[in-house]
Amino acid sequence: MNAAKKKKAKKTSKKDLVYGLGATGLSVARYLMRNNIDAIYHDSNEDAPGLEELRSLAPDAEVILGDSTKNLLKNVKRIIVSPGIADDDALLAQARKKKIKIVSDVELFLHEISAPLAVVTGSNGKSTVATLLSLMCDAADVPALAGANLGRPALDLLEEDAPDTYILELSSFQLQRLPELPADVAGMLNISPDHLDWHASEEEYRAAKYRIFREAKAAVFNREDPDALEHIPDDIPQLSFGLDEPGDGQFGIREDDGVEFLARGEQLLLSIDDVALVGRHNRANALAALAMGQLMGLELPPMLQVLNEFPGLPHRMQFVDTVGGANYVNDSKATNVAAAIASIESIDGFVVLIAGGEGKGGDFDQLAKTVYMRLRCAVVIGEDGPLIGDALDGLAPVHSAGDMRDAVTRAADLAEPGDTVLLAPACASFDQYQNFRVRGEAFCEAVGALRS
Repeated sequence: MNAAKKKKAKKTSKKDLVYGLGATGLSVARYLMRNNIDAIYHDSNEDAPGLEELRSLAPDAEVILGDSTKNLLKNVKRIIVSPGIADDDALLAQARKKKIKIVSDVELFLHEISAPLAVVTGSNGKSTVATLLSLMCDAADVPALAGANLGRPALDLLEEDAPDTYILELSSFQLQRLPELPADVAGMLNISPDHLDWHASEEEYRAAKYRIFREAKAAVFNREDPDALEHIPDDIPQLSFGLDEPGDGQFGIREDDGVEFLARGEQLLLSIDDVALVGRHNRANALAALAMGQLMGLELPPMLQVLNEFPGLPHRMQFVDTVGGANYVNDSKATNVAAAIASIESIDGFVVLIAGGEGKGGDFDQLAKTVYMRLRCAVVIGEDGPLIGDALDGLAPVHSAGDMRDAVTRAADLAEPGDTVLLAPACASFDQYQNFRVRGEAFCEAVGALRS
């Protein structure tokens, strides 16, 4: 082939398009570079996160930034899309019309692995359970790698030697895009309306979550979910968990001589007082981890050791300080109504609630009706803070604040000794903060400033 023909062939050859930078997009870039695959990179944000790192990883790659998508798909054979980009995105709609394949990083990951796979999802608690499972594997001397929606993107796990098992925390976004999910153990913790700004309807959101069971070889489900069993294949091992008394071989709570225990059937496993995690909802998370761990082949002693020692993840019912007789707790990860309700209901005594942000279509009336009797008052912030205030109007006192420092200062003035000032936003953070972690850190810093 002469030079002119080579140049033409190179110009017309089709490439992958990586849509969305940030942590997932960068993990895809690393994966493609390891496999010597050229790609085009696109983000609608002119100041895309991770751009500098991308240019370091792939200095010769074509990078297209901004909203304009004209002719963007001309030489694209496949789109690798980040999970935060909704299915109704205009570029994805164009791709479907052109019959261009759309894949996710998790789908690429699944094609690469052969080790057993445990996957966990739920509207709330999935990061805690995935972390517990990872720690339980460590305690049992079972090499494991955990990631996806938790911590490291899935494709980055492939940079290490293959473990004995993989543990993936998967969001509804990630689940909806997977054509197959051959999980050895699949766990569904709970389900409540969330991400209605991404999904077309609550029904679509629920279908995405239940999709975790479709090709599973074993399943763990919450007994409080009346619909779960409809989605689990009849011919696979199943374990349930719940905060009621468990049946034979199942996981739940039993009382003995006035003391509550985590239990498996009739077997008392660990006193609630000896569980390091705080909050009633974390008892359910602990039980779910035990059930999944059992199906993964882990022994009870190392699993119980972890539950005795692990205090929880940052920004998830994280005790921050006691100031003026009031406790300050950071649950910035409570990004939906159900999570905020669980947080508030797990607190003994009155709560001064700090809530608000980007509401994602959440039912704030449900929040108000469920928890108002537990509230000393609420301090609302952010874009949809006024909607939470409207829902609580006439049920509990409501105060508005401009930012987190202002909210914490107002909460400190309103709290009485023995109260808990709780950041449980019931909203996403993106109207004011990069993510829930940054929001939680702002809360912690503001609490620290109360002592200065």
